[in-house]
Amino acid sequence: MYSDDHTAQSIGAYQEALNYGLKLDHTPTPNIDRLAEGGMRFDNAFVTNSICKPSRAVLLTGMHSHKNGVLTNGESISLDLETFPMILQNNGYQTAMVGKWHLGTEPQGFDYYEVLYGQGPYYNPTMRTSNGDVDRHGHTTEIIGERAIEWLRLQRDRDKPFMMVYNHKAPHRNWLPGPALNDYRGRDLPEAPTLFYDYSGLETPAHEQDMEIGTTMSWAWDLKVPIHPETGEQTDGWENLVERNRLTDEQLERIKDAYAENNQYLYDHYDQMSDEDLLRWKYQRYIKDYLRVIREVDDQVGKMISYLERENLLDNTIIIYAGDQGFFLGENGWFDKRWIYEESMRMPLIAHWPEGIEAGSVNKDLVQNLDLAPTILELADAEIPSRMQGKSMVPLLNGERPSDWRDTVYYHYYEGPPRVHEVAKHYGVRTDRYTLVHYPNHNEWELFDLETDPEQIQSVYGEPEYADIQQELKNRIDELQEQYEDDTWDE
Repeated sequence: MYSDDHTAQSIGAYQEALNYGLKLDHTPTPNIDRLAEGGMRFDNAFVTNSICKPSRAVLLTGMHSHKNGVLTNGESISLDLETFPMILQNNGYQTAMVGKWHLGTEPQGFDYYEVLYGQGPYYNPTMRTSNGDVDRHGHTTEIIGERAIEWLRLQRDRDKPFMMVYNHKAPHRNWLPGPALNDYRGRDLPEAPTLFYDYSGLETPAHEQDMEIGTTMSWAWDLKVPIHPETGEQTDGWENLVERNRLTDEQLERIKDAYAENNQYLYDHYDQMSDEDLLRWKYQRYIKDYLRVIREVDDQVGKMISYLERENLLDNTIIIYAGDQGFFLGENGWFDKRWIYEESMRMPLIAHWPEGIEAGSVNKDLVQNLDLAPTILELADAEIPSRMQGKSMVPLLNGERPSDWRDTVYYHYYEGPPRVHEVAKHYGVRTDRYTLVHYPNHNEWELFDLETDPEQIQSVYGEPEYADIQQELKNRIDELQEQYEDDTWDE
């Protein structure tokens, strides 16, 4: 199960593990937490490239972006690439794909698929299936959950092992809830500790980004404010939501009602609000909507667990829950992902398998989404192709750490201005204590000591006491670029 932009800060099971970012007094994830309680939580799981399409291509191929050809959201996955579902299909598994695909081409390696077109809407999606398009009515998170269980219930071959890739659209922007629309009304949620940070300890790229809650989010699409509070002019908020989601009158009225009281507060007090007050208002709208759609994902996770229990499948089914990357929940005043910084690069990763994983176990080794394909193949007794660059995590699932397990993860983000959010191209490494990042178009570096600065608000690059580790990490970048055959950094 791969949820889009689901970050570890919003999961109850991770609250004790993270020493940075937003700390919530309530997390709407009891079912995901249950998977962690009954399985293994990975505390140092990272992506290779924190953006949707590339992350999904890495998951399927076990290869870095420069090897699988999906470097940005502008490319589609090649039909010539052999993915782990194809290999499982050739090894006797019945395979299915339900939910967000977002890789441009028709899904390959699946006996059945029902997927969104592109990013897909939050309501009333048209689903691409192996048998043609189907229009669905309702909230997309519920539809994806229902369709996944429906396939297991009606189309699964009981004489074969199965593998399902089951991906939610939520909590991707613009965070439009369904059943949870009225959660958190009448209360404020905690703020990210660096919500008002001014980037004074960071290099030029942090100052030039366009992903701030205060300035980047739109009144209409992101914040669901139908009248501009300053000009009094009608925004295209409701019209845009109706067009993109094909909302019925009943759905639209329910959405309007959910936001009406808080929107009226904004209109009544806007003239008296400082910039700080306004950012706080926007932040509360954002974080509540984000957690609302997370609750809806968690509800569907619970329904899947219940189905597997009823069918006596839970003990011998391996469930892997992950986000396709991390996400900023107000840290640095930001939303979105893309950066090598912790909030963005770290992905939640939980593996649940009662017959094979010790309940309540925690792993702190450095793992990546690169490792999921070889792990799944080994678990299924299928051969791992030599071209895959990830490492099987099966020993870690068994509570063993191989002596040659990696001590550094490599990261490379390829999009840059003028692409959305204006985040500079960069690459770097993350060890158990340090992060070193290079912005080649700016010829700038940042170095973070995560032990003394877990929030990553003060780069220590160039500080004399870090000279040795700085050079060591630069050498490590060279070694990993050679190991992974990444010669694209200077293009």
